Amino acid sequence: MKETLDDKKYNKLIVALSIIIPLAVAALFGIRIDVELPIFLPPVYAMINAVTALVLVLAFVAIKNKNITRHERLMKFAIALSVLFLLMYIVHHMTTDSTEFLGEGPIKYVYYFILISHILLSIAVIPFVLITYVRAITNNIEKHKKIAKITFPLWLYVAITGVVVYIMISPYY
Repeated sequence: MKETLDDKKYNKLIVALSIIIPLAVAALFGIRIDVELPIFLPPVYAMINAVTALVLVLAFVAIKNKNITRHERLMKFAIALSVLFLLMYIVHHMTTDSTEFLGEGPIKYVYYFILISHILLSIAVIPFVLITYVRAITNNIEKHKKIAKITFPLWLYVAITGVVVYIMISPYY
């Protein structure tokens, strides 16, 4: 398939953000700020992940029902929620030590499988979300639909497993 000029215009930005975001998150993990936050963030950003999952499903239903306007609004909201989650996640890890999972036996392997797949796919989904969004805003709808079939389940998995990881580690906070 032929790339449009609009696609090319955004490609460098997509590549840059897909590299910069994970590297910035990793770098910020090494920075400690001695500040006590007024609220414990993990349940808040777990709730944001839960709402993101719900919004993604509602957006999927909207587009299946050919309600393009609702779909667009919900997807923009899902992106905003994901950005908000990321900011809270970074702030939490800059101000608080990581919590160790203390579960034993098979549940430990389940937890680490979910956690590692969540982390890896949260990195992998970034360019998919960006490309899918760009194809929508540039009105490249056929290419948008094609990549959205990959982006949607990846993003939904990341949102749901974010909640699952929180639930599994929450007894150890």
